[in-house]
Amino acid sequence: MTGAHGADTAGRAVLETIRAYGVTAVFGIPGTHNLELYRPLADLGIRVVTNRHEQGSGYGADGWAQLTGMPGVVITTSGPGLQNAMSAIGTAFCESRPLLVLSPGVARGDEFRDVGTLHETKDASAMVGAIAEWSRRVESAAEAVDAVHDAFALFRTARPRPVHIEIPLDVLEAPAEVPVAARAPRELRPAARPDATAVARAVALLEGARRPVIVAGGGATRAATQVTALAERLGAPVLTTLNGKGTVDEHHPLSLGSNLRLASARAVAEDADVLVVLGSKLGEAELWAPALAARGRVIRIDISAAQVHKNLEATVGIVGDCRAVLDALLAELAIRTRPAPDLADARAAILAETREALPETVALAEAIARALPHDAVVAGDSSQIVYMALANVLRQARPHSLLYTPTYATLGYGLPAAIGARVAQTERPVVAVLGDGALMFCVNELMTAVEQRLDLVVVCVDNGGYAEIRQNEIDRGIAPIGVDLVQPDWAALADAFGARGVRVERRGDIGTAIGEAVEAGGVRLVHIPQGAMAIG
Repeated sequence: MTGAHGADTAGRAVLETIRAYGVTAVFGIPGTHNLELYRPLADLGIRVVTNRHEQGSGYGADGWAQLTGMPGVVITTSGPGLQNAMSAIGTAFCESRPLLVLSPGVARGDEFRDVGTLHETKDASAMVGAIAEWSRRVESAAEAVDAVHDAFALFRTARPRPVHIEIPLDVLEAPAEVPVAARAPRELRPAARPDATAVARAVALLEGARRPVIVAGGGATRAATQVTALAERLGAPVLTTLNGKGTVDEHHPLSLGSNLRLASARAVAEDADVLVVLGSKLGEAELWAPALAARGRVIRIDISAAQVHKNLEATVGIVGDCRAVLDALLAELAIRTRPAPDLADARAAILAETREALPETVALAEAIARALPHDAVVAGDSSQIVYMALANVLRQARPHSLLYTPTYATLGYGLPAAIGARVAQTERPVVAVLGDGALMFCVNELMTAVEQRLDLVVVCVDNGGYAEIRQNEIDRGIAPIGVDLVQPDWAALADAFGARGVRVERRGDIGTAIGEAVEAGGVRLVHIPQGAMAIG
């Protein structure tokens, strides 16, 4: 069998299988050794996004995955190309994101020879396996196709995490000899029913609760309808992690937003007589605290048995997909609808704490939030404007509307993630909000956005370098070193890439600048120099 663009190699068999599962875009950079993975893409109707660095490919695939619900796919070349994607693989592992990375490897029989071949790597699969869910070096086209099926089974039925398939060059370029039927999607095994005894115990706790509270993490985002229904039945306030942001519409009267990093928000959860934790390991990076000190009974629901008691012992732990488990709980609950509690004091305390830490940064974030379209997808970065401010004040109606990495906290994520989100869909505007330090990590991806002819707005809040690390140094008695950075003319730099840039120097002009950028289309950069920002 041959396609319109060449022979039926292992590369084609792998990509046909991936396309059969519904993937319509791949991110990566063509190289000497991966061309047989690129050969069939046009024939299969798969959009190719060529990033300017493979780290951007991984983060672009992540943004695409969050907006489509499909795994992101990255194609790298061997050696340095694969290594360049390692930060994105580490991010996907820590944030539980579905990412499939394909790379060529040295031919069979050439492993560990150390003879100086192009891109030679001591043990690529072991390298990636150290930070991914799994990495496999396959021995045949059939084994490569099987690995793709296993990856999709993981993504759809277990905790989603990155996987890597290394295909030796001699296998990649050889005839596939894989039947067409073997490339078709495999049926998923039926999800296991949640343990009936555990469900009954959880129902009993909930029916007796007087101050129930729900904490929803990233593992609950596919169960948004059920989480909202449970909250309404119980009259329970809902707090989310940043990965769970928007699981319950943040305009809902029971939502207290994605504010678990604030002591005033954690206090609400800790005061619950029954705390329901959905799809979260309650990690320190999400809490900004060593642990959540719950004083009441705890119900935890997670697809991974390893998570059920992690960082907080469960009174009742239920292993299973959040959606299926919550359906079972809702079917058994005798409670119809409890009245919603008055959350005005809790909201006031959360807002006051948000504004107290960095008032000027929060004021800027509030101005940006007011300017954003109500349905915008916002891609953030590990920048103060995001994690100290915008993530708290921005209220979003749907999950995966803030693309961010709260645990891995990498720099250089926001812009490529925004590109992936825009490639995934055109119905909702996409805006990247990030600091100058973060943007310099990935400024090359402006060229990718221009080349892909995307409508994308980048808001760069410039605080002159690494402001938080500067303060950390001062707090330790270290004279600031390595943190005050020379800045380019950001607006002119955007113009040089073929985008359009504008500098905003008055806070009152932020809304107009962002609104005009969204309306104009194309790639637009709005530069906000924080130190020069006038109040008016």
